[in-house]
Amino acid sequence: ESVVGYPKDVIGLKLLGRPYVVGDEAFEMRSYLDIRYPLQDGVLSEISDRDIEVARHLLTHVVKSAEPGPNDEICAVIGVPARASAANKALLLKMAQEVVHTALVVSEPFMVGYGLDKLINTIIVDIGAGTTDICALKGTVPGPEDQVTLTKAGNYVDERLQNAILERHPELQMNVNVACAVKEQFSFVGTPTEVASFEFRAAGKPVRADVTEPVKIACEALMPDIIESIETLLRSFQPEYQATVLQNIVFAGGGSRIRGLAAYVKEKLRPFGDANVTCVKDPTFDGCRGALRLA
Repeated sequence: ESVVGYPKDVIGLKLLGRPYVVGDEAFEMRSYLDIRYPLQDGVLSEISDRDIEVARHLLTHVVKSAEPGPNDEICAVIGVPARASAANKALLLKMAQEVVHTALVVSEPFMVGYGLDKLINTIIVDIGAGTTDICALKGTVPGPEDQVTLTKAGNYVDERLQNAILERHPELQMNVNVACAVKEQFSFVGTPTEVASFEFRAAGKPVRADVTEPVKIACEALMPDIIESIETLLRSFQPEYQATVLQNIVFAGGGSRIRGLAAYVKEKLRPFGDANVTCVKDPTFDGCRGALRLA
């Protein structure tokens, strides 16, 4: 988790035993920490000194995790949303250069394509937590006109799912973390292959509820904007290449784990021809592999 946690008071500081904690450990201790998401939408969420300090704590932790030697030169490749602004990239670079020797800021879907060695006649769709980034790869470094960033992504699904479940079962004790757990276990689009039955709490007691339809509604809420963006980028290729591009549509990021995703998109693109839609084998690390190859 790209989060940094700070104790809320002196009791939290005593429990923690340090000024801040980063990542999954921070998320697990969230009941007594102030949790900050410095890169909530893939870029610095605010431009205040406090937010830059939070981001610096996150980056310092990442560098320490790599266990560099005292004389090692540290280089960082930082993935950002496809349409991150030049100002935000510059600020991220400036902050990173305080912690590492050299830094490079790269579009996340481009990194996925680079790692898969798919750099021409390909569309990469990277569904993350804060943003969905879509990139048309044409054999060159993609420009702004070759990329789309949508703010509907994993976090949006969590919110839609929470609301959809509460509409049907208002007695349940729900928050976005519970919704995220439901999504990670059952997410799908299209025809369900199983009943999504999840154990919730109502007035403190365990209650099992069927949430198949809310899961379907929440996950499919992502799809219209994604399909429309793929169609727009497809039309940006030269006409003689468009049939080839349809054979190279790749989904990456945590959202690529949604069951039935490839078949659903293939069906929606049928008016354009026969599409070959695939999901990467390792959504967690495929972008990182691209970054390492680029490095």
